[in-house]
Amino acid sequence: MNELVTAITTGAIAFIATNIDDIVILLLFFSQINTSLRPRHIVAGQFLGFTVLLILSLPGLFGGLVLSKNWIGLLGLLPMSIGISSLVNREDDSSKEVFATTEEAEASTNTSFFSPQAYSVAAVTLANGSDNISVYVPLFASSSLESFLVIIGLFFLLLGIWCYGAYKLTHYRVIADILTRYVNNFVPFILIGLGAFIVLKSEALSLIKLAASCFCLMILVKNNGSSRVVMLK
Repeated sequence: MNELVTAITTGAIAFIATNIDDIVILLLFFSQINTSLRPRHIVAGQFLGFTVLLILSLPGLFGGLVLSKNWIGLLGLLPMSIGISSLVNREDDSSKEVFATTEEAEASTNTSFFSPQAYSVAAVTLANGSDNISVYVPLFASSSLESFLVIIGLFFLLLGIWCYGAYKLTHYRVIADILTRYVNNFVPFILIGLGAFIVLKSEALSLIKLAASCFCLMILVKNNGSSRVVMLK
């Protein structure tokens, strides 16, 4: 009984400590819901990204490590690329809303895990998870199999509560108005800043190399956006 209580307590503390910043990210995503980005995409992406984080943390249960913190830190380039793409291809994003079809909006929830929107959310969740892995690996290493299963179940339960809470917060008129009027303009900068923070904190890249990477990403996403415009024409 004591072991169960300990597992629940430590699991809850570990989850809250490593996912408190995800509330902000989820609020940002839920505030941008439209015909192409649906709540199911956000929830599916969040669960998918979190599941990958748990899988990467599993070696802690067996007393080993698969990836170093530096390699995990490179995942910070993912939200940076998403933010840069949103920033430099802003006109493309508007055209996507115009050409969005009702068939996409009415897609079955069974396809949520295979949609680009879900993968984008999962990428941000995964890139923001270097701290999760650094906490979960020693937590799993110090847990018995029974405690590990309890902690995993608790994690997914709390993740569902996290998603539901963030979704409900965006339905409060004051919060929703602020988010929809002002936050959307800052989303690309927040994602870029988040990615830069992850990369620099993990010391995966120096500041100069990170700046060079940003420049390269900007060129790549701009060229990619130009190619899509040509194809549409």
